[in-house]
Amino acid sequence: MDHLKIIFEDPPQKIIVSKPPAGSEFLKIRISRTDGGFLLEKFTQKQAFHENISEEETEKRCEKLISEGWRQINAWGNSCEFELSVSKKGKILFNKRKIPQNENFFAENTHNRKKNYIISEDKPFPALVDMGVFTKDGKVAKPMYDKFRQINRFVEIIDDAVKDLPNDGRTLRVMDFGCGKSYLTFVLYHYFTEIKGISTEMLGLDLKADVIEKCNAAAEKYGYKSLRFETGDIGSASMSGKLDMAVTLHACDTATDYALFNAVMRGADMIFSVPCCQHELNGQIKKENFSILTRYGIVKERIAALCTDSIRANLLEACGYKTQLLEFIDFEYTPKNILIRAVKRKNSAENRKMYLSEAEKLMEEFSFEPTFYKLLKDEGKLLP
Repeated sequence: MDHLKIIFEDPPQKIIVSKPPAGSEFLKIRISRTDGGFLLEKFTQKQAFHENISEEETEKRCEKLISEGWRQINAWGNSCEFELSVSKKGKILFNKRKIPQNENFFAENTHNRKKNYIISEDKPFPALVDMGVFTKDGKVAKPMYDKFRQINRFVEIIDDAVKDLPNDGRTLRVMDFGCGKSYLTFVLYHYFTEIKGISTEMLGLDLKADVIEKCNAAAEKYGYKSLRFETGDIGSASMSGKLDMAVTLHACDTATDYALFNAVMRGADMIFSVPCCQHELNGQIKKENFSILTRYGIVKERIAALCTDSIRANLLEACGYKTQLLEFIDFEYTPKNILIRAVKRKNSAENRKMYLSEAEKLMEEFSFEPTFYKLLKDEGKLLP
């Protein structure tokens, strides 16, 4: 196809293939340039499949995808941005736009990536080298650039919340609920101790014993004396008492509710949570007057997810937190892109009642009974 040849002459650094044919297993395909060719990622609703392919094979794959019924390709090269779309009647539309140098994310000598990131290529650290985010020579590994951006976006949001934190010599107490492989746990410890110079005691908690064992070995290897990891559920952590900060990234479904509840119960001054897989309310939602919201599966799922996080935010407000729902990362990179940021503040009883009332009205309207609400109510943390 001549249009694809034009795209590959630039050459492309990134390609997004979308609008799949009916019945396709995959929803989107992302192709990113690597040192040896391209990384092809195929996304279902819940999974991603990866494959390394050559540049020649990449062009053939794009042509094959169009022939199979995929109807849109967006590509970004060193100098141009391209859009190729196919109408339902088979008509091909092709647009090419010159990218000004000050906009070009991929241009090697003109981009501004380094100065915009708190975790930068100028000062790589061993944890991210071992995890493959940085190469051994301190550059961001191209297949990991999306992960690098997610890490920095998370750190930027936390940096904004702690910028006025007094550095009075006291130790910051941080807990990461459901830390997993601990990309962000290591990054945050490095950020607090090395970049901000704040004495920090940090605990990562997860159910997988083999993962925790590796994380503890890594912390010892890097000399992170006040960073440790434990195996157990969210309520079993040995770090007792008040927390300065609670973090939870992609804790699945109601695990996020338990993490938020434990953060509130431990008096955390700051809470940062990126929820995942909000299935609970999707199974509860009932509304005869608005049946159109539940008729179509994908609409029902998204409505339930948005209601879940809206209720969580309001309940945090009712518990005395100033709460925001922020875009964590572009939807293009992950649909799990909402971050809940809650910072403790003085809030009048009247305002707290208002936020609780709003949440309860929504719950009543759609027959919701969220875990977070039940946990808080059982412990008497909500105003009557």
